[in-house]
Amino acid sequence: MRALRSLATVVTLLYAIIGAAGAQTLRPLEPLDDGIVRYFISPPLEEAAARPADADLAVWAFESWQRAVGGALKFVRVTNENEALVRLYWVPAAGGQYGEMRPLDVQGRRGAAVYIRPDTTALGPDIAQRARLDALFRDTVVHLTCVHELGHALGLGHTDNFDDIMYFFGFGGDIDEFFGRYRRQLKVRDDIRSTSALSEGDLSQLSALYGRSSIPGQLTVAN
Repeated sequence: MRALRSLATVVTLLYAIIGAAGAQTLRPLEPLDDGIVRYFISPPLEEAAARPADADLAVWAFESWQRAVGGALKFVRVTNENEALVRLYWVPAAGGQYGEMRPLDVQGRRGAAVYIRPDTTALGPDIAQRARLDALFRDTVVHLTCVHELGHALGLGHTDNFDDIMYFFGFGGDIDEFFGRYRRQLKVRDDIRSTSALSEGDLSQLSALYGRSSIPGQLTVAN
């Protein structure tokens, strides 16, 4: 049994290293010439435990990255899935995963398909219980998952810095606290829209891909 646990740990760490490297080799998004990135959010699916209001959490995640990247990109929501460069889908729980990003070719441009698993009951007993008792904690988990996976869509890779939204859980750490530190900044649900989850490390990655001049100096970073 101990050998199996050790093997699982090695596999997890290898996945972290390989996964981080793979994400870091992504090209930046290739928007239209005017910097517009059209995005699509799928309707909520009952089998995915998605709620109609979860669309707000996804939209606010797009807005967070747009504020961070300054004038380099402008995200515009569309209802036609086929014309979207970034496509976000609510999908059922699977293996304790929070979300996933896959590169997508959209008429010769580098886009992304983002899959979010909003069923917090499948994310382990600690997360599940806290989300059940605290609606804002549940929304925090879904929102930060959107922010993280959209970071990958933008081309950002995993990090081993617990402060970063791009931190990879395979490195360990207090995952409940990863979400809890953000939740403590919220008094009401609408606070999510104006509360950034991005660290200095996240902004450094973003600036390396889209140019330092696009990062506003006055940006407030949530710690």
